[in-house]
Amino acid sequence: MFDWWKDENFRIKNAIRKKIETDFSSNPVSVIVFIAFSSAAFSIYYLEGMIRAKYDMYLFLFAPIVFLVMLMIIRKWELILELGFILVFFLWWYHGIMSFYYSGILMLGAVMMPFVQIAKEWERAIILRLGKFKKVKGPGIFLVLPFIDKVTKRVDLRIRVTDFAAETTLTRDSVTVTVDALCFWLVWDAEKAILEVENYVDAVILSSQTALRSAISRNNLSTLLEEDESIEEDIRKEVDRKTTEWGITVQHIEITDIQIPKDLQDSLSRLAQAEREKKSRILLGEAEIEVAKKLEEASKVYMENDTALKLKKISVINEGLKSGNSMILVPSNISEELQSDNLFGIKAINEINRMKKEKKEEIKNDDDSQ
Repeated sequence: MFDWWKDENFRIKNAIRKKIETDFSSNPVSVIVFIAFSSAAFSIYYLEGMIRAKYDMYLFLFAPIVFLVMLMIIRKWELILELGFILVFFLWWYHGIMSFYYSGILMLGAVMMPFVQIAKEWERAIILRLGKFKKVKGPGIFLVLPFIDKVTKRVDLRIRVTDFAAETTLTRDSVTVTVDALCFWLVWDAEKAILEVENYVDAVILSSQTALRSAISRNNLSTLLEEDESIEEDIRKEVDRKTTEWGITVQHIEITDIQIPKDLQDSLSRLAQAEREKKSRILLGEAEIEVAKKLEEASKVYMENDTALKLKKISVINEGLKSGNSMILVPSNISEELQSDNLFGIKAINEINRMKKEKKEEIKNDDDSQ
């Protein structure tokens, strides 16, 4: 009963509030026109000597200001008539019939004030003449007929982005999710957007919300998380099919956030961890199989080629020597082969050691003989 004040668009985060319809808009040119007529009226009235007291001057200066402020706020043709009637009656009661010189010119300025209208480069103004659609005006300066034409709406043709939230919805696999999204759209036909739909902004966003909810219910959670781009394109096509009739194009739908229950988040985290562990074990096993195959191939090569086998032995010893201060245990058969082949100068080292030993024995024998 008392919920008339509540926001009807609570699901649209940045919904445009409904505005009071106006008959014209104020701009610098229209304000200058009104000021010019007001100045002319005051000058004529002052030069004719009809301002008899100091308070009269304040009254005739303050009245146009109030008139102008009211017109800039409400901007209705009916307001011009109502305020004009009140002004004429009050001045006639205060100054007599001679005040018509002043009030008549001021009323003419108020009527001519909305005559010149301006639309920005990205705006289009919808003109209604006696309640019927007349023309789309803009951009730039255009003229309207007083009391006959009304500039009821101004349509912005730039690309707009609106974020909205889909209510909690069940996916195909019965998971409750809440999805937020962005809608990029623009108006390409101002006439259709105004005449076909009461509120084209809300219509676009609510249609996008409905299409998003439908897409969620048609897909599993995994599909929703992995194939979001294809789902966004399906939503865009579905919404664009509706809005094209309104002179509106939906360029892109972008899912920004997917919220799932915390318990399910923990389960998905454990599942993802198990999947990663499984993949790592599989990769390790495959690597071991590859290594075993390569070792099998290498063993066949070594069996058929003794030289290759010797080189491999030397390579193993060389790798061990690179470590520096480490001790290497070499099998006897390898050392014998190395000695027979005189690799690394082992024979020369043994010969030097033998000569040193013989020299030490000779010196010892000489000492003993003395």
